[in-house]
Amino acid sequence: MARDDLIQLEGVVTRVLGGGTMEIECDNDITVRAVLSGRMKKNRIRVMVGDRVQVSVSPYDTTHGLITYRL
Repeated sequence: MARDDLIQLEGVVTRVLGGGTMEIECDNDITVRAVLSGRMKKNRIRVMVGDRVQVSVSPYDTTHGLITYRL
């Protein structure tokens, strides 16, 4: 799937589950488990509980995502 096909959501990090996996409560009351993108790991961008993030979610499975930006 191309990067253009993903749905962009914004939300708040509610839990850190370890291994770069986080639970995010989106603005439209959807809970998403997401991992940090490789670019965020490479540049050592820290994401903590309470941070607002942008999540890319597949239209086929909206429970898993990829954290692409920290707001």
